[in-house]
Amino acid sequence: MLSTSHTDFKGSNNGSYLYDPLLLEGLDWSSARNLMSPNITSTDPGEEWLCVRPLQITDHNKGFLTLLAQLTTVGNVSQHDFERQYWLMQRSGAYYVTVIEDTRSQTIIGAATLVTELKFIHNASIRGRLEDVVVNNTYRGKQLGKLIVLTVTLLAKKLGCYKMSLDCKDNLIPFYKSIGYKIEAGNSNSMIIRYETAPS
Repeated sequence: MLSTSHTDFKGSNNGSYLYDPLLLEGLDWSSARNLMSPNITSTDPGEEWLCVRPLQITDHNKGFLTLLAQLTTVGNVSQHDFERQYWLMQRSGAYYVTVIEDTRSQTIIGAATLVTELKFIHNASIRGRLEDVVVNNTYRGKQLGKLIVLTVTLLAKKLGCYKMSLDCKDNLIPFYKSIGYKIEAGNSNSMIIRYETAPS
């Protein structure tokens, strides 16, 4: 999916968007009405200085990688590395990295990624995966975790995904259950093989 310039979009607007920000308009928040108190949405996040939007290429300079480091190991990712990966993601059309920006300080304070997979099954449908969910520690208590997860969850529904799945640590299961995710009996195992980088 090609990027777009949307001059009316709230928040700083320098640089290409990873995906069309218009996709975040018109999400069906009615299904999430009882999941947050008070109710907030991607277009009304509860504070005038909060902006929910697609990742921009300029977010490398707004602390995006620093935020991800609160979640997991990021490594030594240069601006060149970041930009290369950004354009590859945009070109594929399958990555919907969504962020929350504090427009007062122009800092990325929350993020989540929807990755879409084309399938032959389910009538040649699309599957969604939730990845890399993180909210800056100092902004917790504003329901921003729920906000960013529900935003990409509703986006997956809008894009036509037949299901959305995620892997999480045991202590986060209650959080995801509280916003509608379920453990399916007999289908809740997560198995991995890690390909560790050999020491140089």
